Amino acid sequence: MHSETPYEITPTTRYGDPHYRPASIRQPVILPSEIPPGIDWVTLPSGARTLAYTHPAAPPPSIPVSPAQPIPAWAKTTALLAPTVGGGIAAAGIGLSYAAPGLIAMSHALWSAAALVVAAVIAVPVLIRTARRATGSGSGGAGSTHITQNITATGLFGRANGTINHH
Repeated sequence: MHSETPYEITPTTRYGDPHYRPASIRQPVILPSEIPPGIDWVTLPSGARTLAYTHPAAPPPSIPVSPAQPIPAWAKTTALLAPTVGGGIAAAGIGLSYAAPGLIAMSHALWSAAALVVAAVIAVPVLIRTARRATGSGSGGAGSTHITQNITATGLFGRANGTINHH
């Protein structure tokens, strides 16, 4: 077996006390220019500041820059036509605003003409019918002709035959 005598090390100072700061220990002074890369000052949870290894900060992601490409011809054409089309629309709007009273008068005239056409379509047959009755050549007179027509066909696509009789 192994026989060792355990030794207990007891310090002569009070290092276990978190508020104890011996006056005889002097910390070396390190200038910021002497700190090597990857080491930086950190603050511990107890509030003490010390040097520690740190992870280097990741460089910001670089955005790839693509070379400038020429502007397509259709884009140039569209860009040149846009003000022209806009100006044309503006001119049309101004023209319509000046023409509005005349357009309103023309619309009233068109409504009047439409009413005249409808009245003529209704009134002309009534006048013709009235004129026939007045002359005696209406439907009840002796001079009226009756026409009858008889049509016969055989089959779906058969030829149709007909007769017309005048009475």
